[in-house]
Amino acid sequence: MEALGRLFDISIGAVPTDAVAGAITGKRVRLTNAGGVTIVVVCTGASTDVLDVDLQEHNASTGGTSQDLDIITHYYLKDEATLDGDEQWTKVTQSAGSEITNAGTASQEQILVIEVDSTQLSDGFEYLSLNVPDLGTNGTKHCAVLYLLRDLTVQRAPANLAAPLS
Repeated sequence: MEALGRLFDISIGAVPTDAVAGAITGKRVRLTNAGGVTIVVVCTGASTDVLDVDLQEHNASTGGTSQDLDIITHYYLKDEATLDGDEQWTKVTQSAGSEITNAGTASQEQILVIEVDSTQLSDGFEYLSLNVPDLGTNGTKHCAVLYLLRDLTVQRAPANLAAPLS
């Protein structure tokens, strides 16, 4: 049996976009049918600006109330001049917050991973998003965000999965 639809689903948070050219507003994903989400951010490019992200929770798929989700106490990072598969994960700890600032090293490529359990959302909030603020003015830094919904409460063939925003 395949893992997609049984163990996880995937949704886009942000298509590859230059975060030095402007802020990236992450798309929302609903966690109602998942035990949690693994958020994966991949950044490449020749920028001396360092990666920052901001985790938000929402009570509607569009509009509604949005607020910081101050639960990030650690994240995982791969940071290298050229990501080529030989990198080791580094666990980075911080005080609980919605933001990660200065992740990794300037002029490096990064893979950043944040884990969120559905139970960490505030009462009445079912959606989350990850934003990448405008990173600065130095070069380019293309970032993409993927949401890996895990521990699915309803397992189906991939073609029969409910859309992650619905």
